[in-house]
Amino acid sequence: MAVGAHSTDHCLVPGVRLSSIASGIKGQNDLDLVLIEFIEGSHTAGVFTKSAFAAAPVLVGRRHLAQSSSRYFLINSGNANAATGEAGVADAEGCCLALAQATGACPEEVIPFSTGVIGEKLQVECITDALPEIISRLDGDGWLRAAKGIMTTDTRPKITSRQFEVNGSTVTMTGIAKGSGMIQPNMATLLAYVATDGFAGQEFLKAALVASIDQSFNRITVDGDTSTNDSSMLTATGASEVELDSPVVAPVFQDELNSLMLELAQGIIRDAEGATKFIEIRVTGGECSDDCLRIAYSIANSPLVKTAFFAGDANWGRIVMAIGKAGIDIDVDKVDVYVGAVQMMRAGGKEPSYTEAAGAAAMAEEEITITVDLNQGQISESVWTSDLSHDYVVINAEYRT
Repeated sequence: MAVGAHSTDHCLVPGVRLSSIASGIKGQNDLDLVLIEFIEGSHTAGVFTKSAFAAAPVLVGRRHLAQSSSRYFLINSGNANAATGEAGVADAEGCCLALAQATGACPEEVIPFSTGVIGEKLQVECITDALPEIISRLDGDGWLRAAKGIMTTDTRPKITSRQFEVNGSTVTMTGIAKGSGMIQPNMATLLAYVATDGFAGQEFLKAALVASIDQSFNRITVDGDTSTNDSSMLTATGASEVELDSPVVAPVFQDELNSLMLELAQGIIRDAEGATKFIEIRVTGGECSDDCLRIAYSIANSPLVKTAFFAGDANWGRIVMAIGKAGIDIDVDKVDVYVGAVQMMRAGGKEPSYTEAAGAAAMAEEEITITVDLNQGQISESVWTSDLSHDYVVINAEYRT
């Protein structure tokens, strides 16, 4: 089940071709291998997981990105190639080499990505045997199929686009993402790929990507867990010849990228494993961003809070509990708490006009905003999360069966 409306409308990005096929990693008929090709002269920036158990493709991808421009992304779902040691690194490198030989590229121009079960050997032959077919199917109109090919426990693809005009030229940007569980990224989301036909160097793209991630993928949580394979990539093909780093274009591009990345990130929460609620935790009146975010995540990751929202139980005491355990020095006698428009706490105590019926009605909504006003400063931050349902437990209990 996913929460809210869903659209797969998107724009094609000149200079990008994509394909997705069933290679046999997940089964004979399930899309599980994606290839993305960029025209020569493209520049790519990437941000990867900070997990100590970073997967083999992350280790190889970091190195390749530092050594060369990227021409190809080779992505498999169904197997994470994580916690596989040196053999896993060799498998990732072998896939890059095989693709390079098949396309005439250099191995360093290929970045591998994997998502799926941790601790199992990658089915390399499934990938290498499928290369002739997946290369032959490359198409500029392959975005939606690629968005489906990177899915694991996702129930629907995440894809969106933005366009803006610069002196009569149209700049296009399209992104896809996957992620549904094991989500509290310490950089980005499980996998996210954004491409634009604007022109920019890697340094500019990296700064733009980091800034957008900080306000999007680093503001979501499903279960408080960070994947071993998190990767987020931004590529500029230059096909439109619009220079993104010019003083006039740069702020417009950043705003559009921020908007696109936030939509993808929120799409992951809307499709979180077992989700029935889409929840924004908004902490206002703080003295600094870190305080606001620590409180917001304390609420968003609390199993007691999340199960209360699943049940529609207006137990606002659980929100208060989560605020208190965040470890932030606050004046509790100033704190106000709202669910939707319903004020439950005023100045550290129960709002005199609050009724259980009003609270239950607010909790019953499919999309909910929790507002915590600390009344101690001018800073506000938001985090997005989901509820914790029976289905979440079932999905993860049966993940490998």
